[in-house]
Amino acid sequence: MLDNMPRGTIVIEDLEVGMTRELTKLVTDHDIELFAEVSTDRNPVHLDDAYAMDTIFGGRIAHGMLTAGLISAVIGEQLPGHGTVYLGQSLKFLAPVRPGDRVRAVVTVLSIDYGKRRVQLETRCEVDGKPVLTGEATVLAPSAKFD
Repeated sequence: MLDNMPRGTIVIEDLEVGMTRELTKLVTDHDIELFAEVSTDRNPVHLDDAYAMDTIFGGRIAHGMLTAGLISAVIGEQLPGHGTVYLGQSLKFLAPVRPGDRVRAVVTVLSIDYGKRRVQLETRCEVDGKPVLTGEATVLAPSAKFD
């Protein structure tokens, strides 16, 4: 995984609309196999080359939630970071991610409710600059007042 930003926490008091953090990860066969094991989602479109060749994708694809997990990594490790609690996430899958694709996951602050410690985030993943996933997340951000 190639993080472009340091890991840790940005407390609600230091967040600003427009802040962005991201990471880039090469999705491997091993990642897909591990995700299948952990999630118990063994759909052959993810694991069986022969089966996947006969689908609309023309080959194996990564689990959509594996890709979405990269968004979770940015939120939990960078923006806002450690101590953040997910309250909701919308996802729209736009294109498949294949083994060998380098996925860029990007999170941007859209709005902040400082009183409730709620933050609305734009979330997206790209492969070669093309969107493969978009959505929005609502999180409860950590506060310096409670740490």
